[in-house]
Amino acid sequence: MTNKIKAVFFDWAGTMVDFGSRAPVMAMQSAFLACGVEVSEASVRAHMGKAKRDHVMSMFADEDVSSRWMKAKGSHPGDAEADALMIELEPAMAREAAKASKLIPGGKMVFDGLIASGIQVGSSTGYTHTMMAEVVRLAADQGYHPQTILCAGDTSEGRPAPFMLWQAMINLGVWPARTCVAVDDAPVGILAGREAGMWTVGLAGSGNALGLDEAAYDALDPKTRTEKLKAASVSFVEAGADFVIATIADLPGVLGSIQAAIAKGLTPGGAASLLDHSVTGQSKALAQK
Repeated sequence: MTNKIKAVFFDWAGTMVDFGSRAPVMAMQSAFLACGVEVSEASVRAHMGKAKRDHVMSMFADEDVSSRWMKAKGSHPGDAEADALMIELEPAMAREAAKASKLIPGGKMVFDGLIASGIQVGSSTGYTHTMMAEVVRLAADQGYHPQTILCAGDTSEGRPAPFMLWQAMINLGVWPARTCVAVDDAPVGILAGREAGMWTVGLAGSGNALGLDEAAYDALDPKTRTEKLKAASVSFVEAGADFVIATIADLPGVLGSIQAAIAKGLTPGGAASLLDHSVTGQSKALAQK
């Protein structure tokens, strides 16, 4: 049977836990500062979603970060510096991620609904297993326990390569990819989903694009929230997302649309003229491709 969704694969920070994807920012800034280099939140967020060592190397390639490192250290950073920084980053990430492991509103409801419908649930992340250990335990305590978890280092390459998603499919025994959905709060995750051949759903409100914690997001007046979501949706659409929504709580409606598209024989990324590429907020379309 290939006429229904078989599996949904979720990212973690900014998608199912850690509203605003705050933990990686704080951990990365802390690790760089421990090496004597101050980096901005924007510098960290520019490469969010990648495996953390790849994330560090991408930051090293930024002109601003490289010049700051050169000024502080007297040389440009490279592989050896990345290895040293990862020693600082591993415990910082584990600490910050554990503190930010509360499920995003709607996450438990979506997970329970998928399982009840016979749809398998997997996950992937740019965090290492060490960084994820406490997060996984705390999420399970809240009722979220995906059936497979892929971390940085489990495959030869991380996002935007599709390998973690493909390995997750293998682990769950599901195929073809066109019956699977990848949900992520960073465009690099959407790129991975597209390369994997899956339907892709971007989250513009709860993750890296806005970078607001739950309280700050909830405090936005409706007009400001609409404007921010519309602006944040652009990068997801450019990455090829089939849908862009605000938070995980909006996912059920989109899954219904994907189910209908699959039943009609439509494929991921090939139904641009037929599907609504929109941020859904208060059940209202806010941005379209």
